[in-house]
Amino acid sequence: MSDKGLKFHVFSDERFVDLNLYQFGYEKCAPLHSYGPYARNHYLFHYVISGKGYFRSNELYEVKAGQGFLIEPNQITTYFADENDPWEYAWVEFDGLRVRESLQLAGLSINQPIYTPINSKEGALLLNEIMYIVDNGAERPMLIIGHAFIFLDQLMKSSATQIKRTGKRLRDFYMKEALSFIEQNYQNDISIEDIASFCGLNRNYFGKIFRNTMGKTPQEFLLSYRMAKAAQLLKETTFSVGAIASMVSYQNPLHFSRAFKNVYGCSPRNYRQ
Repeated sequence: MSDKGLKFHVFSDERFVDLNLYQFGYEKCAPLHSYGPYARNHYLFHYVISGKGYFRSNELYEVKAGQGFLIEPNQITTYFADENDPWEYAWVEFDGLRVRESLQLAGLSINQPIYTPINSKEGALLLNEIMYIVDNGAERPMLIIGHAFIFLDQLMKSSATQIKRTGKRLRDFYMKEALSFIEQNYQNDISIEDIASFCGLNRNYFGKIFRNTMGKTPQEFLLSYRMAKAAQLLKETTFSVGAIASMVSYQNPLHFSRAFKNVYGCSPRNYRQ
């Protein structure tokens, strides 16, 4: 959807687990135009192109051209344009299994929601990626997701609050091993002990570093991964719900349907329809 001062696109492809888009757009706002208070299900990033406005979460922030602000899932926020110099901005709503750590490396969080680039050139490169996504939303999903990864990388690279990595951390190695094991064995009846053992770690220690890195417990992550795979199969194949349940390690279709509804808010059959 678009008009002279507004562009808006909903991205409805759910095949992408590590990083996915949900909606994105552009708007040139009227004075005092506001949105909220409202909470969202995913991460939402706004980049201010011109003018200024105000973002309210745990406190009130003034956000000017060249800056941005991040809203986290389930965070209640309000934002509104300045009365005399209303902002023009572009936004991207996104989420995924690898997003949390990327934002941590960018130094962005509920307590530090304001993005400021290290210089104007890096900020312009970030805006270019956002606007490519906004202007080409009807292109091939794989192409748009590719640019979403570039957007996330540029967000980390350009943020003045970025956290520098000093060499390859041992924690990164363990997480890579754990994710690889899950990706290759999610269809089997694996336990958290199995994943921890594969990594050579004590279960309690493994659970702690996994949650600190991924923002979810290993159990929550494994459930999300299985349900994302199930959603993909429901959308792209004609396999029965019972067959798909078995493909993601659920031998009891009823248990699978309950788990799926807890994640997606509807039954597998309704999701497919």
